[in-house]
Amino acid sequence: MKEVDSVYIIAEMSGNHLNDFDNAVQIVEAASQAGADAIKLQTYTPESLSLDVKNQYFRPKQDGIWEGLRPYELYEKASTPYKWQPKLKERAEELGLDCFSSPFDRQAIDFMDEMGMPIYKIASLEINDLPLIRYAASKGKPMIMSTGAANLGDIERAVNACRDEGNDDIALLKCTSEYPAPIEKANLQTIPHMQETFDVKVGLSDHTLGTTVPVAATALGAQVIEKHLTLDRSLGGPDADFSLEPDEFEAMVDSVREASKAVGKIDYSLSENDANRRRSLFVVEDVREGERFTEENVRSIRPGHGLAPKHLDTVLGRTAAEDLSKGTPLSWVSVL
Repeated sequence: MKEVDSVYIIAEMSGNHLNDFDNAVQIVEAASQAGADAIKLQTYTPESLSLDVKNQYFRPKQDGIWEGLRPYELYEKASTPYKWQPKLKERAEELGLDCFSSPFDRQAIDFMDEMGMPIYKIASLEINDLPLIRYAASKGKPMIMSTGAANLGDIERAVNACRDEGNDDIALLKCTSEYPAPIEKANLQTIPHMQETFDVKVGLSDHTLGTTVPVAATALGAQVIEKHLTLDRSLGGPDADFSLEPDEFEAMVDSVREASKAVGKIDYSLSENDANRRRSLFVVEDVREGERFTEENVRSIRPGHGLAPKHLDTVLGRTAAEDLSKGTPLSWVSVL
């Protein structure tokens, strides 16, 4: 991942291609048009994640947006065919986008390595698979890890697994692994805490509706934002309900960029212009040489061309070194 000097925004395709290669290409193009920095795929087969078995452990989902689907069936619907991925990467790079993926087994990692994908992204539910993390980290590429299904110890072990492989280029993403995720469960204060705790880049993988949470995360120091992108929610698909359409994604990018600029840096400097607009000591009545300065002829007013107001008590009772007309900024040269 390039050195972060602004927020790195990732458009997640996931299963929003609806098993149509042309849709996948259009999502890549929409990500570029919306101003994203990267398009992210997922590299797996159904066997990478589940078994085609009908028992209590692999039964259909009982509720939610995937209700009625067995895990194996869901992964069949949502997977991105291996044969598409080099072509999608090529198109992304033509448009100036990074293209990378989430691997779910060693085969996927090797495949990504052969393609020269620049980043490895570990999904939330894989964060406890330390052998998978170690193998990905061993490739020497930046590692992004979502933390939605992890406690503090899980995150520590995952970070250490990367560092044990000599890989310290790590970004941790706050994530709520619900689809869609309730906004009140975003708990974005975790983002600066992760940065302080693990000394890594931090960000957000967002499944909430809308764009409020990515903007708020940016204000709290997120350096990476990941959000699902679809061409049209009405087309359906496994991830449509919590994905943004292209115009919404573009609006999010604009808002995140503005929020990032607003966050800026720690700055207590005082510009010359601001200093000159503040209060200072002025002569407010004509004062003749040798006349005493009093509360009636010297006051603190704007602008800031005279002595600072903190000197008022020192000036009062002293005498004028020269004639001073009303509206003259007071200086030490004029005070005896």
